[in-house]
Amino acid sequence: MKRQIFTEDHEAFRGIVRTFLAKEVTPHYEQWEKDGIVSRDAWRAAGKQGLLGLDVPEEYGGGGQHDFRYSAVLAEEFTRAGAAGLAVGLHNDIIGPYLTTLGTEEQKRRWLPGFCSGEIITAIAMTEPGAGSDLQGIRTHAEDAGDHWILNGSKTFISNGILADLVIVVAKTTPEGGAHGLSLLVVERGMEGFERGRNLDKIGQKSQDTAELFFHDVRVPKENLLGELNGAFGHLMTHLAQERMGIAVAGIAGAEHLLEITSQYVKEREAFGRPLAKLQHIRFEIAEMATECAVTRAFLDRCIADHSAGELDAVHASMAKWWATELHKRVADRCLQLHGGYGYMAEYRVARAFTDGRIQTIYGGTTEIMKEIIGRSLLG
Repeated sequence: MKRQIFTEDHEAFRGIVRTFLAKEVTPHYEQWEKDGIVSRDAWRAAGKQGLLGLDVPEEYGGGGQHDFRYSAVLAEEFTRAGAAGLAVGLHNDIIGPYLTTLGTEEQKRRWLPGFCSGEIITAIAMTEPGAGSDLQGIRTHAEDAGDHWILNGSKTFISNGILADLVIVVAKTTPEGGAHGLSLLVVERGMEGFERGRNLDKIGQKSQDTAELFFHDVRVPKENLLGELNGAFGHLMTHLAQERMGIAVAGIAGAEHLLEITSQYVKEREAFGRPLAKLQHIRFEIAEMATECAVTRAFLDRCIADHSAGELDAVHASMAKWWATELHKRVADRCLQLHGGYGYMAEYRVARAFTDGRIQTIYGGTTEIMKEIIGRSLLG
């Protein structure tokens, strides 16, 4: 079915993204996978091409495009290219809104130009060894010391953790406040007491640096408080819908791409003297996946359009995130099976997609958390 949500401008932007990927990402990606980290040059190249800070006002060096469809194009094309390591979605769609909506004028002028040029790479640090989805379990804390905060604690599974120059840290500033005693503190590269642990060895997304972060009596200036004191919970809830939409968009794009390459594979691969595509079981498998992708795509495109218009609610974002990522997981498994032994070989795209995509049902809120949000909205 022809998609209806994109204009000529969006498709022209898609061409720019594809050119960027072909020139600046694909030729280097295997080396990044071996290194466990992408080159900072790629971030600067993305900034130069105008792929960073799409939603940031032009006066700070951004694109000034308050249209999520551009972010959707980025997510789709990066997914099709298998380029999960260069986490522009995290940078643009998750961290960017915190800086643009919560930042003071001084903070915006200090951070956003580098954010848009690729000179400042960002991360957000919520998850701890003993606290994932449960914000009340956060133990990282900051004590008021007059003109600064004294930050102590640790975080784990932090995307961009090694490369990040600016980290938004969720910390407890009022111990007795529970989830409503948390604040967002911006920690910058070079602050004394801020240390990075090992680059974590994941089963997928090898080139996406994911690290442990440690804070030992870090002096965070008062002017690095982002948003309201003890307001982190509300700030986080406000921006979760966009984070989940970005993951959902990548999920359906990944499933569609896997279906595409697997359909071509079964046409070419022969067994028992004829192409696999001539076997009824194979045709049924492809038919089922194609139908699931088509139905999911219709819902996702509606969600993209609604979010671009500022009308998407948290419940439908949770539905999109749950359904699209679980679909991707199923399609990746079935497509790998249809590739047979070759599907288990690391050089095949289906193998990398299988491991790279597995995290999607976990980060940004697990499938179980998504179901809880939806269920509460229906049943109270």
